[in-house]
Amino acid sequence: MSGVPELLVLRLLAGREMYGYELARAIEVSTRETISIGEGVLYPALHSLEARGLLRARRQAVAGRTRVYYAVTGKGQKRLEQLTNEWRRIAGGVEAVLGGTYA
Repeated sequence: MSGVPELLVLRLLAGREMYGYELARAIEVSTRETISIGEGVLYPALHSLEARGLLRARRQAVAGRTRVYYAVTGKGQKRLEQLTNEWRRIAGGVEAVLGGTYA
């Protein structure tokens, strides 16, 4: 799973900003519930991505509570493109072995 949470978070937040629980649910739904990222992985990943300038956060009061909404920055979009290319290259190589098309 190395790098997968970062890739999924950046991809989903590139579409629209979300708060943590909403993002966790979006990951489950978009992966047809094959991937579930718990709070112990998700929130440290969000904080790290924000610290690296890949995400920006804004706080908003909702029903007496504060939610933190995250969105991808320009730097985050570039990182998403890089991770997407790496993932496709690796997935293609693994698929070649699984499909028996390796030399």
